Amino acid sequence: MNSATTLVAGIGELVTNDPAHGGPLGILRDAALVIDGDRVAWTGPASAAPDADQRVDLAGRAVLPGFVDSHSHLVFAGDRAEEFAARMTGQPYSAGGIRTTVAATRAATDEELTANVARLVTEMRRQGTTTVEIKSGYGLSVIDEARSLAVARQFTDETTFLGAHVVPEGTDATSYVDLVTGPMLDAAAPHASWIDAFCETGAFDADQARTVLEAGQAAGLRGRLHANQLGPGPGVQLAAELGLTAVDHCTYLTGADVDALRDSGTIATLLPGVEFSTRHPYPDARQLIDAGVAVAIASDCNPGSCYTSSMPLCIALAVREMRMSPAEAVRAATAGGAAALDRDDVGSLTPGARADLVVLDAPSHVHLAYRPGVPLVAGVWLGGQPLS
Repeated sequence: MNSATTLVAGIGELVTNDPAHGGPLGILRDAALVIDGDRVAWTGPASAAPDADQRVDLAGRAVLPGFVDSHSHLVFAGDRAEEFAARMTGQPYSAGGIRTTVAATRAATDEELTANVARLVTEMRRQGTTTVEIKSGYGLSVIDEARSLAVARQFTDETTFLGAHVVPEGTDATSYVDLVTGPMLDAAAPHASWIDAFCETGAFDADQARTVLEAGQAAGLRGRLHANQLGPGPGVQLAAELGLTAVDHCTYLTGADVDALRDSGTIATLLPGVEFSTRHPYPDARQLIDAGVAVAIASDCNPGSCYTSSMPLCIALAVREMRMSPAEAVRAATAGGAAALDRDDVGSLTPGARADLVVLDAPSHVHLAYRPGVPLVAGVWLGGQPLS
């Protein structure tokens, strides 16, 4: 080991997500780990821990991999609190509210957008999120989509071009898809790793979404998709057909949708904060998991349908409302999110992985669901360094 090493000892429960240790979470008890630079160098029982340059004792607390939030919309201005209040009194949610945020985002400066993303990323990190995906989608013009992604790129490499969020006012769907797959894609692609579309009634149909995704893939972007959020539709099967890494929401699924996900290996990213905030039915996570579908959990932090940045809240909702076990929910929020971003260096605490750690002021990962709403995250390490 050439760099300074740190022994993190006194870990009551260590979630590694290493299948070699058994169970869905690869739990080690009375454990320790060694960090070398920004990587995990060793994990094992505390009694067998090697020497290191420095030592930190966690006094029996639980340690998890940092949460991997694979779906968020952080580049925006303003909020939609009035829309939320109206929804809570019975007005239905629809995709149309997105246009309200588009107007505010277009009017904001780059500095204002950057400051808002910085605020939300800081908020996420305090709650244990160490890897975050950030989408565009509130610009919906060539210049505003490109600058949104440039802002997002300051905070993460996992940036997603979502020009196909809704059709903006003043144009029609056919003309707008031509713009998204032409000049807008050309301007956005240098700042993006992924391409996405909202395949839903009121947004884009399957043929339009396919056109957008195939254009993005031809430009070197990997594909993901919003689908089956507001009702049944063709999006999930389109994602499976195209072999997309992940398809997100998956609230309304048929048996054929579930089979397609299982057979394709496309990850179903579930966003329980959305259902909490819109009073829609929750996805049937139990059906998906029992069918052998890979599942992730993400926040979908956005100003309209789900303004939470809390992965612990999403874990608690997944357990309570989607009938996942605490272990399944934690895995979906860590290793599941990593898989949804096609990452093997985050979402686990195994030798060679990034040393992104969440320290709980609790003896077990179960407390994330057992004590909902309680600020249990006592510490976060990002790339081997504790955050203040």
